[in-house]
Amino acid sequence: MSRPYFSWGVLYLARRRLGNAWQSGGLSLEYKWVVLTVTTVGIFMATLDSSILVVGLPQVVLALNTNLVVGVWFITVYRLMITVLLVGIGRIADLHGRVRLYNMGFAIFTIGSLLSGLSQTAEELLVFRLVQGVGAALLFVNSVAIVTDAFAGEGLGKGIGINQVAINAGTITGYTLSGILIQLFTWRSIFLVNVPIGIFGTYWSQRRLKEISQPAIAEKFDFPGAIAFSSSITLLLLGLTIGSLTDVLNLVLVVSSVFLMVLFLLVERRTKFPVLDLSLFKIRLFTAGNIANLLSGLAFAGLAFVMTLYFQLVRGYDPLHAGIFLIPLDATLIIIGPISGSLSDKWGARGLSTLGLIIASAGFFVLSRIDQLTDYSLIAVGLVLVGFGIGLFRSPNASSVMGSVPASKRGISSAVRATIINTSIVASIPLVIAIMTVDVPYARLVNIVSGSNLVMSIQTGNGPLTGFLPGLQHALLVFSGLILLSAVFSLLRGPRVE
Repeated sequence: MSRPYFSWGVLYLARRRLGNAWQSGGLSLEYKWVVLTVTTVGIFMATLDSSILVVGLPQVVLALNTNLVVGVWFITVYRLMITVLLVGIGRIADLHGRVRLYNMGFAIFTIGSLLSGLSQTAEELLVFRLVQGVGAALLFVNSVAIVTDAFAGEGLGKGIGINQVAINAGTITGYTLSGILIQLFTWRSIFLVNVPIGIFGTYWSQRRLKEISQPAIAEKFDFPGAIAFSSSITLLLLGLTIGSLTDVLNLVLVVSSVFLMVLFLLVERRTKFPVLDLSLFKIRLFTAGNIANLLSGLAFAGLAFVMTLYFQLVRGYDPLHAGIFLIPLDATLIIIGPISGSLSDKWGARGLSTLGLIIASAGFFVLSRIDQLTDYSLIAVGLVLVGFGIGLFRSPNASSVMGSVPASKRGISSAVRATIINTSIVASIPLVIAIMTVDVPYARLVNIVSGSNLVMSIQTGNGPLTGFLPGLQHALLVFSGLILLSAVFSLLRGPRVE
């Protein structure tokens, strides 16, 4: 299935099902359809390219004559650039217009994709993935904000729910589409396929989207604040990803990040036009929803990594089958997302989101009981529970967070939300590793992929990776607790404010 057809198909069916329920707030059904079409395709592409390189990484590393460490940074640098830029871009969007920046993001993402596909060296690909990341950050921030502008009030849950489907589908499709494209063509095709879609998307968004929000053109951009915040996030993510959390360099990076963040918060309180309006965190729905996002995001993002290790290294399956075994999780999440968004328009986010997190916590607990002999049907039950629960949580929570803020602050609010989600994704794998080091020393974990006879060593309880399976089980158990804690914050958000 090619990239755009999935998004267009979902939107067509949604349009037929929802019909005239979208005609509210003075905006026509046609324009809301345009907004969903453009933003869904854009966010789908940006999300897809955060995962599309994972499966094809060995081929890219070999073709560019580099090593696995550099290869991992082909993936990491894209996500890092997105996360670092989100808050600054969100503030610029509030000042100068969300649609303008969204159009710019489509163009930059397309150019970055073309250059990435034409890269001749590893260094070139790293630089051009940075360019892609800039474009993706512009798409990420403004996509949800533009949908919120168009669907403000009645129908917001529906609109955001469908937009969230694109995010979930993009991540899932990336793992499978890359293998198909590389098998049929070369690794360059996973980037070049973006180009015709990006050109059309740039033209379509430029022609059809209109600026609904009123840019705060009289306010100034806080450059020192933006630099301090981005530097703090950069140091934090580097400290979490470049080595063991106990290494001196990593600790220095994390401590420096905390120092910069404290300095940033002190300065922002005295700035007339701050890059991050701290008054947003006085809004209970906004703060509680984002804390729930952070905690649940750490657990959910780490699940795919843990289960991939389990299927490949404990059970001995190849990457293709490991991906197929995760389909119950992905399919349930995609199906439930739009439904939960519609339900939140009627019943509010508090009950649905909290119930979803409790169900997801139960799913993680079921998965924490697996061993090398567990029947797949039980594993599938756990995955379905997690997918159902997270699907029930995400769309209502996003609607609650975005619907709670003033219209003039939707750009920065969307940026804060996206920054928290992306930070949780980047931090999830280091968290898994940190938990597993209780059972398996870090030095052994870093050699996990290259270990010979690894499956036999794990299954017999012998060899250098004794304790590996308990490490996975404990990580899943901790995630179950994290999800349950996030349910508490979801409940504390209070009732919906009309």
